[in-house]
Amino acid sequence: MSFVGVFVSDQWLQSQFTQVELRSLKSKFISVKNQNGKVTIGDLPPLMAKLKAFNEMFNAEEIRNILAESGSDVNDEIDFESFLKTYLNLQARAASKLGSSKNSSSFLKASTTTLLHTISESEKASYVAHINSYLRDDPFLKQFLPVDPASNALFDLAKDGVLLCKLINVAVPGTIDERAINMKRVINPWERNENHTLCLNSAKAIGCTVVNIGTQDLVEGRPHLVLGLISQIIKIQLLADLNLRKTPQLVELVEDSNDVEELMGLAPEKLLLKWMNFHLKKAGYKKTVANFSSDLKDGEAYAYLLNVLAPEHCSPATLDVKDPTERANLVLEHAEKMDCKRYLDPKDIVEGSSNLNLAFVAQIFHQRSGLSTDSKKVSFAEMMTDDELISREERCFRLWINSLGINSYVNNLFEDVRNGWVLLEVLDKVSPGSVNWKHATKPPIKMPFRKVENCNQVVRIGKQLKLSLVNVGGNDFVQGNKKLILAFLWQLMRFNMLQLLKNLRSRFRGKEITDADILVWANKKVKSTGRTSKMESFKDKNLSSGLFFLELLSAVEPRVVNWNLVTKGESDEAKKLNATYIISVARKLGCSIFLLPEDIMEVNQKMILTLTASIMYWSLQQTAEEAESASPASTITDASPVRSTNGSMSPLIAASPDASPAPSISGASSPVVDASPAPSVYGDEESQLIAEVSKLADDDASSDVLASPEQAENAEIPSDVHRDAENAEIPTDVHRDAESAEIPTDVHRDAESAEIPTDVHRDAESAEIPTDVCTDAENVEIPSDMPSSPQLEDTEQQSGLSHEVENEGTKPDNEH
Repeated sequence: MSFVGVFVSDQWLQSQFTQVELRSLKSKFISVKNQNGKVTIGDLPPLMAKLKAFNEMFNAEEIRNILAESGSDVNDEIDFESFLKTYLNLQARAASKLGSSKNSSSFLKASTTTLLHTISESEKASYVAHINSYLRDDPFLKQFLPVDPASNALFDLAKDGVLLCKLINVAVPGTIDERAINMKRVINPWERNENHTLCLNSAKAIGCTVVNIGTQDLVEGRPHLVLGLISQIIKIQLLADLNLRKTPQLVELVEDSNDVEELMGLAPEKLLLKWMNFHLKKAGYKKTVANFSSDLKDGEAYAYLLNVLAPEHCSPATLDVKDPTERANLVLEHAEKMDCKRYLDPKDIVEGSSNLNLAFVAQIFHQRSGLSTDSKKVSFAEMMTDDELISREERCFRLWINSLGINSYVNNLFEDVRNGWVLLEVLDKVSPGSVNWKHATKPPIKMPFRKVENCNQVVRIGKQLKLSLVNVGGNDFVQGNKKLILAFLWQLMRFNMLQLLKNLRSRFRGKEITDADILVWANKKVKSTGRTSKMESFKDKNLSSGLFFLELLSAVEPRVVNWNLVTKGESDEAKKLNATYIISVARKLGCSIFLLPEDIMEVNQKMILTLTASIMYWSLQQTAEEAESASPASTITDASPVRSTNGSMSPLIAASPDASPAPSISGASSPVVDASPAPSVYGDEESQLIAEVSKLADDDASSDVLASPEQAENAEIPSDVHRDAENAEIPTDVHRDAESAEIPTDVHRDAESAEIPTDVHRDAESAEIPTDVCTDAENVEIPSDMPSSPQLEDTEQQSGLSHEVENEGTKPDNEH
């Protein structure tokens, strides 16, 4: 069976787009249909002018004139394939207007993936050498390694997903439980898709940007996307130690202790440049290196750097060489004597390859940093770093923000949000159209009051979304109040999570999703398989074994859990094995989550909530997608089984023989879970699921949250916002005013089908429960178990908005 998402009858035409692009363009195309369900040529100019690929090149009138050149009448009907051809025609015009195409970097930063598909052969050879070096002894991959850098074998090897998963574990050890990877010489399409889904969701969990890449792109081995993802993973590996927590000796780079906080806020690349300039200044180099390309082309900076770091391997005579290529060659020879891996050739230095130069400088740093081991300075740096709890929370929110596909990239949460711009970008993703960009200032911002203005708008929007921001002002964000920032982002994540569930839920009944609904749904799902496990609340200590979540995952997709790998979860070691497996299985299924095994072992209430909600979102999404795929298709069809950008896929293929039934962990007999393909959307099981979903708001008696207005005053809502989790009596803080509800438009592919539920509260009086995160901005009470909450958006839907081919909500530079 062929695994495609949006099918185009013209194979050449389909090859010009990624699946993410096709889905996004199809959604846009559908959105301009008239009452008769048709799209005319006259409808295209306004639509095309909004797409990010063209908005800076053409206005609607220019596009109208270009379309008129074909001689077509504005009232002529146009189908989707003709729309794609028109898109490519405009794209060619844009490329021609820009002039000769530039060689693009493979870091997935091109404005559209179809405009420039060039890859650097030097970068490919370098990354192949890296893979050969780090994975050559891997028990599974050693049969395929080494890869020939001169061939395209790398892209073929990446098609089954194993290589990319293994590479992620090299970059950040322990990210993926390798027991969850399907490792066989021959794997079926379902297993291949699972591997790529696991890869993409895990890549997001280590900080990669993957909003413009889908599983089908990896299955096809698209060179520019595969190489771009590999380059990000390797970059994360090489820069992993460039922070004060892992390398406190970096404090030597600043003379004044007051500058340490600024040092902590630097991006790893900037920190690497600062380290390089620190040594170059000591070596007598007069210039300042400001980038990894043009400033390194002559090789002088490298010669000075190596002379001061490893004088025993280098010679000052290198500087006397006049030819840049010859000097670059001597530099690389000296570096090899220091055991630096050879990431680039002399030609790459002379041509200024920024990616490879960055990798080379990072290698030099790892081999010989030349920093002091002064115990006083190191101790001071260690005191400046955050405690473990805050660091885990910072990691969670930073990864979530980066996974949204905003234009900014967050390296240090507390520093990067202080100007308010990043928070405005996040709000624009979570609640599209809520930000007034005309009143926002884009970084770099020199005037302090501009930062306050940005943050004041953040607070205003937060209050419109009914977030608890009592006595909070924009200046609190500017001052970098860590507890306040964490509390605000938790509320925003939770709002986003419930909005996503609510919009999926609206396909069935349109009622608000609450914490109680999530709890009830999970218990009913597990019970439907004949098991007796139950989650009493999101802080139920029995959840620490992990068994309930494994049973829940097995309930939503029977073949995804291999019960032979599951322990009873009685010891801490056994619990950690289960928790690690749960995270990888959930990501393999298609859940975008950022929690750590410790969150499950410690029963972090918020993280338990978000994990359960993520699984629920995936399950409901499958029902919605199967219902959609069952509708009649015309020229373009959504062929099943298809995952969304990063993984949602309907189980329409027979289960693998490896999928074992789920035995009872306790040893008692339990019914064998059927691992056969899921029935049709019209089958009994799916009908039952839809019925369950429809009843969730009314039938939550088994929940530990209120089910009736009479219980409102005494109810405990599982949404802790207090440091003492045991005493948390904080209600759901995402209650909405029906008239002001902001419904994200990126949840539905077909904008015409979007239903905005207005039934927000069952009882308005009982729903108004205080949700103060803080009563005083300087005395914010933040829970000790602040979560590592998942990004619950289906990445296909997310990428449909953030992908290069669209431009709704684009911020005009002339306004900033």
